[in-house]
Order: sequence, then structure tokens, then C-alpha cells
Amino acid sequence: MTDVPRLAVWQMVREAVQQMSGECTYAAIRAKVRSMYGADVNGSSMTCSIISGAVNHPSRIHYGENKKPRLTESDYDYLYSTGRGRVVWYQPEKHGVWEIAKSADGTLSVRLAEGVDENSLSIIEDEHSPDEAYGMFALEAHLRDYLAKKLPKLPGHDVALSLYHAVDRDGVEFQTDVGPIDILATGNGDFYVLELKVGRGADAAMGQILRYMGWVKEHLAGERNVYGIIVASNIGRKLRYAASQVPNVRLMEYDLAVSLRSVALGQ
Repeated sequence: MTDVPRLAVWQMVREAVQQMSGECTYAAIRAKVRSMYGADVNGSSMTCSIISGAVNHPSRIHYGENKKPRLTESDYDYLYSTGRGRVVWYQPEKHGVWEIAKSADGTLSVRLAEGVDENSLSIIEDEHSPDEAYGMFALEAHLRDYLAKKLPKLPGHDVALSLYHAVDRDGVEFQTDVGPIDILATGNGDFYVLELKVGRGADAAMGQILRYMGWVKEHLAGERNVYGIIVASNIGRKLRYAASQVPNVRLMEYDLAVSLRSVALGQ
């Protein structure tokens, strides 16, 4: 194994998936990479490479190579997400041509490229429609990206929050050795871990966010404070009891508002 030339992590992931057949889980891909290139390949880096390489993953825009508008025509575009934690090898003729598009307000999004044929679009819709979990995942991704652009002010905290930025990516779906942090932000030198729950805030969310906070404290914050914020449409009573005993964790509920705009064929 020592004779195998060391590639960039995204190249390792690409080579591994090419040797696998059908739908693959993230865990299976990581195991395959380590069997090919060694047990020391970082798991978080592999997960980042999977997400950034999946043409339809809404979070790919937060990685360096995808921070500008473009079509899915590069070597970085090699996976297609079929659900949370699952991908297949990307086939443009089956999955359609995707793009990273810039909206009028300058924000980036992932979408099917204009002019894609209707057959490709129907295949994508049919593939996802039975998977309710994927739908919830997509909704959570939209909420996450919205909050990342408009970080909330916290009760009792006057400091404005800003998105954390690493060398090659930002703090949205920030990969760690203990799982992905939905939003990692900073304010006045301190760190803020935001965990989003589209539905009711589960009691288990407390253990999850404490795990992330511990990782941030160990690897990033040092002597600075780390705060956790659980965001859900409805916070259950069990979670409220748990949070009452954890001073650095805040609970926040959100409301959604929908506005409609008319469109016409010529627009």
C-alpha cells in the first residue's frame, strides 16, 4: 500500500466510487478509500469530498471549487445524491445536467440546468418522490442555508454572529470527526454551534449538540467559549428540561412564512 501514490482526498473518493457498483453509502465509500490508500485518510475530509462532488447536493456550494456559477462539467462533478448519506456515480444522460447558479441577490444554489430534457427531470423526480427522508433533508438544507445568510441574534447576546470560515470552506454543514455541524458561527471570539431540526426538537438533539460543542472546544475554541443553539419549529418539554441544566445551550423555535409570485411562459 505504501507504493500507491498519494492523491488528493477528492481523487481518492472518486477512484473508490468508480470501483464500487450501484448506490453507495458514505460509510462504504470511506471504508473503500481506506482499504485502497490507508487507514489514516481523514474521515471528515472524505465526507466533504463526497458532498462537494455530488452534483445535486445543496450543500456543495459551501466548498471552494463550487463557490462560483458553473455547469457540472468538471472533474469535481462525479456523484449524484440519492438520499441522505447515499450516492451513485453521476450519469448526465440519466440524472440531467446540473448547475451552480447565481440568483439576483448574488446567492448560489444547486439546480437542474436550464434546457434539460423532460425525461431526465422525470427520472430525478421519480427517484426522490418515495423517499420522505430525503424530502425532509432537502427542507432542512434550505432552512440551514437561509439561516446561514441571516444568522439570528440570541436572547441575552448582543454580539452579532458571523459564519465561521476555514481555509477552503465555510461553516455550513461543517464536517467534524463526530458528524456534520449544521452551522458553525463565531461572535466576539466565541463559537456558536447551531443544530437544526425541521420538525419537533427531539430529546436526542441535546446529546448530538454537546458532542459537536465538545469537538469545537477541543479542536478550534481553546480557551474561548462554545455555545450551542438547537433550532426547531417546536421544542418538546423533555428537551426543555434537559437544556435547563446546560448553561451554554439555547433553544430557539422558528416560524416559516411563504410568499407567492406569478410567473409566465415569457419570463
